[in-house]
Amino acid sequence: MSRIYIIAIFIFSLSPIFSQYFKEEYIKFAREQKQKGDYIAAIIYFEKALEIDSQTVEILWDYAESLRLYKDYRKAERVYANVYKKEASSIYIRSILYLGLMQKMNGKYSDAIETFKIAKKKYAKDKNSYLYQKAKQELESCLWAKKEIKDTANIEINKLANEINTVNSEFAHTFYQDKLYFSSLRGDSSNTKDEIFSKTYKNNLYYKDLNSSSKENLISDLSSPNYHVGNGTFSLDKKRFYYSLCKDDDEKLNCKIMVSYFVNGKFRSIDTLGEIINESDANTTMPYITEFDNKEVLFFASDRVGTKGGLDIFYSYIKDGTQFSKPIAIEEINTPDNELSPFFDSVNQKLYFSSSWHYGFGGYDIFESHFTNFKFQKPKNLLLPINSSENDLYYFSHNDTNYLSSNRVGVNYTNNPTCCSDIFYYSNPKPKNNVAKIDSSKLDLIALKIEEIKLSFEELNKKLPVVLYFHNDIPNPKSVDSTTNVNYINTYSEYIKMIPKYKSEYSKGLKDEKALDAQEDIESFFTEYVEQGVKDLELFRDLLFEELEKGNSINLSVKGFASPLAKSDYNVNLTKRRIISLKNYLNEYDKGKFQPYLNHTHPSGTKLIIQEIPFGEYTADKLISDNPNDKKNSIYSRLAALERKIEIQSVSFLQKKIDSVIVNTLVAKEQMIDLGRISENKIYTLNYTITNNGEKPLEIEKIEIPCTCNTAEIDKTIFQQNESGIVKVSFDPKGYKGKIVKSVYIHVKNSKDPLRLVVSGEIF
Repeated sequence: MSRIYIIAIFIFSLSPIFSQYFKEEYIKFAREQKQKGDYIAAIIYFEKALEIDSQTVEILWDYAESLRLYKDYRKAERVYANVYKKEASSIYIRSILYLGLMQKMNGKYSDAIETFKIAKKKYAKDKNSYLYQKAKQELESCLWAKKEIKDTANIEINKLANEINTVNSEFAHTFYQDKLYFSSLRGDSSNTKDEIFSKTYKNNLYYKDLNSSSKENLISDLSSPNYHVGNGTFSLDKKRFYYSLCKDDDEKLNCKIMVSYFVNGKFRSIDTLGEIINESDANTTMPYITEFDNKEVLFFASDRVGTKGGLDIFYSYIKDGTQFSKPIAIEEINTPDNELSPFFDSVNQKLYFSSSWHYGFGGYDIFESHFTNFKFQKPKNLLLPINSSENDLYYFSHNDTNYLSSNRVGVNYTNNPTCCSDIFYYSNPKPKNNVAKIDSSKLDLIALKIEEIKLSFEELNKKLPVVLYFHNDIPNPKSVDSTTNVNYINTYSEYIKMIPKYKSEYSKGLKDEKALDAQEDIESFFTEYVEQGVKDLELFRDLLFEELEKGNSINLSVKGFASPLAKSDYNVNLTKRRIISLKNYLNEYDKGKFQPYLNHTHPSGTKLIIQEIPFGEYTADKLISDNPNDKKNSIYSRLAALERKIEIQSVSFLQKKIDSVIVNTLVAKEQMIDLGRISENKIYTLNYTITNNGEKPLEIEKIEIPCTCNTAEIDKTIFQQNESGIVKVSFDPKGYKGKIVKSVYIHVKNSKDPLRLVVSGEIF
């Protein structure tokens, strides 16, 4: 055997040793760079280590963390999923939470919902912990986002020119003398190859005249080689300039608010604010000066002792430009996560800020809180497209234009499309009906007004379905009545109180993890469905009232459902009572503001009609227990609870008069007829009374009958104003068994939505 061959074998046998050596060196270097904040270098060397060993969960975790901190949410999602698959949060307890957050920031709300459900179960042993509360909040946030993603503001978001926005990160702060003051996170070299947040990169303040082609100007008076500088704001008299000064100290960012006197375009006499504002051992940052409560006020963010968690927003009154009152925390908006970048609109009395806790579409969303009745109100999300599934911060307005910073897809970048923030702007929202874009001289004005109303109804329908849930046999248990005096919101309040009972009953007979899982399933049901239903109802209710106030008569289609515990005819009456409880809620809400519309006594003639479709349990899941002795599955199971509900399913016109043009909709006195228990050997005839509620004739175009088991005929095809007629439906159940629901559709000429007539029964 040749010596060369022997040496080759020897070297080959040592290659695993060399591989292990290089892997450890790659990991050591990558972790050092990650600790410094150089995430690009960390990612590159973690990838080199993974080429040698792709299975070690410790490397995968560090790699996922580096990707998240670099804001590469798409890659981070894949790697966190791999980490969780290997260790199920037993080693890295946050792996499942971060997977859900990455899914959310990638706009995958359905996936994120399922992930946060798992996270809740993982953290359920300590329900007071931040991790459990965060998983619960994010689950609710994604449920909200799935609904609200259909509702976008009628605005166009634009990006400032590349003279300001670069492949680094830019953040806008304020305007003064037509100059935009902003900060940018940049390295020493202007020829940057990658987007790196490291200690060699410093945030500095700049200004630029947006009407000029000149280059931006670094505010060198405030710049320091060892500090990050940002968040500039002028005092009301423009004589003082406040800003943040932050230093990396042992990998922790320490921030204070500074003040400089602004004299002849120069920044002089720099000083730090006293400990009333810059509390020792706390981060204090993001100052904004405005007029509030008829005084000069400083808003800022801080993580001082006593906050709810992370950075909270405070304000302090300023006297004589140098004296500050004790800061006041804004309890109504602060949360266990960060609240950042406050901006107060003193004209409209609204505070704008960003948060990663309140219901949002991504990481940080922008919210507004109206200051009224001497307190800040519940925050409202500014919705899409102002917000995105990424991070949106630093909102402020100037001369009817609004500005924000975001790392959404579309920013300038080199490698990672969501690495860095750019500055965006938009004009104040136009009305959602887009009337301003239509030249009314070229269109018939009446048709234009009708189109306005249709668009309004489209907005209402975007909020549907609204689904409301009930406890078993509620309201009015053990009753065969088809009506009730109970208000839905009262049944909801009592239902929520029963959560401990549901958890106890559904987990009965189970032990340890299985019992905990069953309890979490029930708790998630109440969060995901029962509580969400009321939130949807409140939003829909307010929009519905707005449309009625405009004079738009409305028809709501409401369906009722029940679990199969009782007999079919009993359940039909039960679902009728449930629909009536919704009517009662609207009748009693806010001192009866809906009453004139529901009772058809409003001076304008505007009506609100609730079309009842009580299905009983005919559509219930066949797997649900109907054994009254098996309460665990027939009453307290998630599957049974999901069937006990009513749904507001659609909104349509009743009538609307516009300059003598009438929009008509056909309605039925009773849209559903339940036959109860029936024989398959008998043909049943049903008469439905239908009415034209309009002021002009309407014409029946056709009758659509999807099932050959039905036939239908109508006694007339032209209906005058307020005229009624009979639709005779014959139903032949031969060949069918069990519970059935069959429909006939009446189409009106020039109307988009047909009238649905329903027959139900149980065949023996």
